[in-house]
Amino acid sequence: MRNSDADVDVVVIGAGQAGLSGAYHLTRAGLDHVVLDHAPRPGGAWQFRWPSLTYGKVHGMHALPGMELTGADPLRPSSEVIGEYFAAYEDRFGLRVRRPVDVSAVREGDGGRLRVETSAGVWSARALINATGTWDRPFWPRYPGQETFRGRQLHTAQYPGPREFAGARVIVVGGGTSAVQHLLEIAEVAAETTWVTRRPPVFRDGGFGEAEGRAAVALVEERVRRGLPPQSVVSVTGLPLNEAVRAGLASGVLDRRPVFDRITATGAVWADGSRVDADVILWATGFRAAVDHLAPLRLREPGGGIRVEGTRAVRDERIHLVGYGPSASTIGANRAGGAAVREIRRLLNRERAAAPVS
Repeated sequence: MRNSDADVDVVVIGAGQAGLSGAYHLTRAGLDHVVLDHAPRPGGAWQFRWPSLTYGKVHGMHALPGMELTGADPLRPSSEVIGEYFAAYEDRFGLRVRRPVDVSAVREGDGGRLRVETSAGVWSARALINATGTWDRPFWPRYPGQETFRGRQLHTAQYPGPREFAGARVIVVGGGTSAVQHLLEIAEVAAETTWVTRRPPVFRDGGFGEAEGRAAVALVEERVRRGLPPQSVVSVTGLPLNEAVRAGLASGVLDRRPVFDRITATGAVWADGSRVDADVILWATGFRAAVDHLAPLRLREPGGGIRVEGTRAVRDERIHLVGYGPSASTIGANRAGGAAVREIRRLLNRERAAAPVS
């Protein structure tokens, strides 16, 4: 790779919704940039979704800026529909996506630039848009006896669809939307299911309008401003009480139990001595932000998160996080991409104005 190829105004890490939105706005702004994506093909995290998640079941998928997603078959897997849409989007706007490229570290470089170290070489940038999301960091909680369980344990990131659970006794751990979706599917084929959550689930009845959305985002944003690890927007909105969920509550599939005290070789035991035998434990326990490659820049606060104002990292104005915290939704990612590019333009214009005239 020639030096001229490696020196850019902006590096974008990740080509999901947030990364492509950022790349679109960078292209319109005329800023030299490259998008580095570790996935094998277009589609972001959507390409790894389970086959039974059809496009018609997707909640809140918003089109990328400048190009609508129209005419999609609701019965096709969302991984195919959205993967094809992202590929067409990259092609239409000529977005420079390099893949598969793994980013190992972002460090301080020469002359105030950022050094982005990857499996495909080193890039030097004046600013960076980090759009790595959470899919690569599934969270596995730890409980006593977990290592003794003789059945199968898997995370929702590895969920293959309901067929593999036919005839099995399954414990689903987690109180989010994915946990509910998986449980309702699995219950149709499994011998027995048990739903376990740390806190009682909160079901949201009625509409969820703009005001409710703003309030939910504000709660997540406040954590990020305080330098705490972000929660997802979904975690503060509650679970939508749709027709499938109502049926699950009525049938008893969604009768929730508190978290067990320990795991045994054959299942789980609660503090009161009750036990459930299981063949599979499915951990639908969420994800964490994939930002370890930013560690050399020392952006984390004592609370464990990266403090962000808008999209800008408070500790380093060259770094913008999109799809992080309050922008970790498809519509939030779209808006964050544009906001990050506006901030970066101001930064680069300020640097140019301050540069000595030769």
